[in-house]
Amino acid sequence: MENFHKTHKYLVEHVTSPVRRLLMDEIDWTHRMIGIKGSRGVGKTTFLLQYAKEHFGANNRACLYVNFNNLYFTTNSLVDFAGEFCKQGGKTLLLDQIFKYENWSKELRTCYDKYPNLQIIFSGSSVMRLVEDNEYLKDIVAVYNLQGFSFREYLNLKSGNNFSTYKLEEILQNPIELSEKIRNIVNPLDYFTDYLHHGYYPFFLESRNYSENLLKTINMMMEVDILLIKQIDLKYLPKIRKLLNLIMQCAPCALNISQLSDEIQTSRSTIMNYLKYLRDARLLNLQYKAGEDFPKKPRAVFPQNTNIMHVLTDEVKKDDEMKTFLYNALHAKHKVSQGKKHNDFLIDNKIDITYLSNIENKKTRSHNIYAMDDVRLGQKNEIPVWLFGFLH
Repeated sequence: MENFHKTHKYLVEHVTSPVRRLLMDEIDWTHRMIGIKGSRGVGKTTFLLQYAKEHFGANNRACLYVNFNNLYFTTNSLVDFAGEFCKQGGKTLLLDQIFKYENWSKELRTCYDKYPNLQIIFSGSSVMRLVEDNEYLKDIVAVYNLQGFSFREYLNLKSGNNFSTYKLEEILQNPIELSEKIRNIVNPLDYFTDYLHHGYYPFFLESRNYSENLLKTINMMMEVDILLIKQIDLKYLPKIRKLLNLIMQCAPCALNISQLSDEIQTSRSTIMNYLKYLRDARLLNLQYKAGEDFPKKPRAVFPQNTNIMHVLTDEVKKDDEMKTFLYNALHAKHKVSQGKKHNDFLIDNKIDITYLSNIENKKTRSHNIYAMDDVRLGQKNEIPVWLFGFLH
């Protein structure tokens, strides 16, 4: 136990988080069992350590960060460890990489029932089932999702500002006022291109090559987050990797499932399952018609974010990049479905939004809300694409 406390103290003392994540203030920290999900690379470990630093400090032994990479838990149980922690006055356990521990959900439930004064906050892969189909946790866990950096967070970090978030209703009703307010302080377009290329994952702050780091992370998502957690045989990894590569060369696009099935030499139903795994790992976004969802065929597939697009796509087309950014930005807080008629997106089953690359295209269209490219200020129903990056 003492070694864990020493590690905890060192990590909390040295954690650096240049951007305070919005989720820190959205979580109800009074819950006794909290699960924080997120894709690999978005900063879940830093988030847990930052919470410990803000709420307890490095020397308060009532809180303890534990990473299940530690081989201690190959021969010792989580339940016994939690019991000893409670005996020593512990109140809050921060458990990282919990999926690496066998029977993790069952033992989390045992801890919840056996130690009523203990709070457990754990991080998990985006593919983990914490509510649906989880008989042990579904009625006790509060689940939150940690996203990658929004454009707002990236802009704040790079420009030294502290812009707040806006609700979608505010952006739609006041695009001129909001864009002018931001533009009077900084020109967002000076930072937008860089964000699209390398601003979503926090490791752009590291000295390593961003693209190589992201490519490694993407492969880890498939090898660990999909194969290990979903318990899929390693021999199927080449098929999943090939499917992702084929999709990325055309996405965002509609899919020909039969053609993909032939190219990968597997069944249509397996292709559909692979698509779901890639979505759960947050490598893809699947767009459905309003009211539809898996196992139906998606109407279109998008890269999960534009950074993935730049790493895996041979040639990134600007229109595709902008639509991918829009989907990602809107999807963080809203339900995004296929737009009605010729619109690109239907938000929360009531708001249609269409991306346009220039004013000339608008003259031949009759939609109400336009996300416009390469504009600094909003104009009535013409909203700068970058402004949707302030939703979270």
